Amino acid sequence: MKITVTPKALKWFKEEVLVEPGMAVGFFGKVYGSTQVHEGFSIGMTVSEPEDPLVEEKIDDITFFVEKNDEWFFNGYDLKVDYNEEKDDLDYEFIPNDGRELPEKPDGVSSASIREPE
Repeated sequence: MKITVTPKALKWFKEEVLVEPGMAVGFFGKVYGSTQVHEGFSIGMTVSEPEDPLVEEKIDDITFFVEKNDEWFFNGYDLKVDYNEEKDDLDYEFIPNDGRELPEKPDGVSSASIREPE
């Protein structure tokens, strides 16, 4: 699995979530909502340090990660995080990394909710 954060999304994290160098942002599967590949589940995000990361991507000294216990949600896919100017929010795109085809949905992406650190 690979995480890609576009420059526009990185700017959004810095300006809207106030993420700074040395901090970390995690992505996880949560109940309710939908994605390109899940019904009844959507993507959540949290600003916290990884505990047992499946994958990490460091950009501008900010770590983006998915924990191993969320592998079920991302299995077979890479994650692309982009900023959608029309929605003024992030878009999450699942990109198959195992040769499967991805059904096209009208908007093709999903939004997330933020989980506060515990």
